[in-house]
Formats: sequence, structure tokens, C-alpha cells
Amino acid sequence: MTDVFVYTTPNDERSQPLIEALIVEYETRYGNFYGEPARNELSRYPAELFAPPHGAFLLLIRDGQTIGGGAFKRYDEQTAELKRIWTHTDLRQQGLARKVVTELEEQAARQGYTRIYLTTGFRQPEAKELYLRSGYTALFDVNADPEVYRHLPFEKDISALAAQLSKVAASASSDRDLLRQAG
Repeated sequence: MTDVFVYTTPNDERSQPLIEALIVEYETRYGNFYGEPARNELSRYPAELFAPPHGAFLLLIRDGQTIGGGAFKRYDEQTAELKRIWTHTDLRQQGLARKVVTELEEQAARQGYTRIYLTTGFRQPEAKELYLRSGYTALFDVNADPEVYRHLPFEKDISALAAQLSKVAASASSDRDLLRQAG
């Protein structure tokens, strides 16, 4: 059993299990609370927003099956906004969502972002706990009834990660230059 990350687009057929499962998840948890079908929320953003240089769309694949994924898009010049974090319902509580979030944070840092922003719904306590355990700062009162907020915003400073990855990339580039000179 091997898990691999694949960077692709929401239009990739391997993305469909993620998208369809998110629709079911949102409809089950929220019904018509927001006044529109979940499918509308998932099609609100064009696929191009989740593509480099400003975004990324990631799938976690195990033995050819999509078991998780997520994405980010540009929020502002320094900030990536995480979207669509998902893991297969049969595989939850195994740390897969955390792996997806970590990979997205690292990719956002590689793409030059120094901050992550995200929102999750008030009926997703597992997501709220994932983000809190992952070092995100809640931009709401965590002791209040989450329903009063409707959307629960979080942020995380990844500037140290961005600096670290930039340093590693510069070192690798320097090493390649040395190898070319020696050859």
C-alpha cells in the first residue's frame, strides 16, 4: 500500500471521487442551510484558480484510488486560501487529512506564500479540531456556539517554512551548478 500525492486539476477524472464525496458531505451536514445546493459551492471557482503559479490542486492516491485531497488558491499576495480538504469517509482518523494539509502548506510556501487562510463550516467539528491541532489560529471565539459564525476562519503563518524551503531550494540549485561545473 503506497500513498502518493498527485498535483492535477479539479477537471481530472481522478478528482471526481473527491468532488462527489464533498457534495454528499456538504448536503448531509448542511442541507439547504446556505440556500443553494452544495454543487454550486464546489463549482463557484474556476479550475484555473487552483493551478500554478497562484494555486494548486492535490490528490492523495493509494493503489490507484483517490483517498484524499485538497487545494489552495490565491487569497492575496502573501496568502494562500486552503479549499476542499477531504479524506475518504472509510479512512478518517488515520492522519490523512493532516498529511494533505501539510503537503499543501509546503507547496504554498514553495510558491512564495507566507500565510495560509481557510474557513470551514460550523457543522464540521473534525475540521475545526484538525486545524487547531495543526497550528492554525482561530479567527473566532472557539468557546462560542459555532453556528453563530456560519463559517469558521483560521490562519497560519508559514513564513518560517517558506524561508526554510527557499533556503533548501537555493542550496539544491547551488549544488546543481557545482555539478555542472565539475562535469
